[in-house]
Amino acid sequence: MALLDILEYPDSRLRTVAKPVEAVDERIRTLASDMLETMYLAPGIGLAASQVNVHERLVVVDISEDQNEPHVFINPEYEKLGDDIEYQEGCLSIPGYYEKVSRSDKIHIKALNTEGDSFELVAEDLLAICIQHEIDHLDGKLFVDYLSNLKRTRIRKKLEKQHKQMAS
Repeated sequence: MALLDILEYPDSRLRTVAKPVEAVDERIRTLASDMLETMYLAPGIGLAASQVNVHERLVVVDISEDQNEPHVFINPEYEKLGDDIEYQEGCLSIPGYYEKVSRSDKIHIKALNTEGDSFELVAEDLLAICIQHEIDHLDGKLFVDYLSNLKRTRIRKKLEKQHKQMAS
């Protein structure tokens, strides 16, 4: 197991659109395992491969209190089934910031598991919101993209300032 570095906004690599996973092999299984470990220690409830500078379509999620219900989605696709609701979101790539974002409260997802087998799942509420948030990362989109230009600019400038202070 290895702890991975999480890219932070406004790092331009977070805007890279991820490519499909070509083969579910030991490399992908190790990546999924390392991503789960990184997510748990961060701590967070979701992590996309794009956030750890691997631009392949892989997402890990665990919304359980005890961190014992990990989900791995390889090449995920979803369709909205429910109503849009506003939910306070945060992001490991945008530490310390939380804003309301509107997303579907119910989705139907299709993906591959770590054995390369396809599966489908209907996700609701927090799980649905988290999956949509992470799939956005695979498409080069961040939750700040749903905010006003003013809020997004303010967050970017504050994080840039923090990064400069940490670097000096």
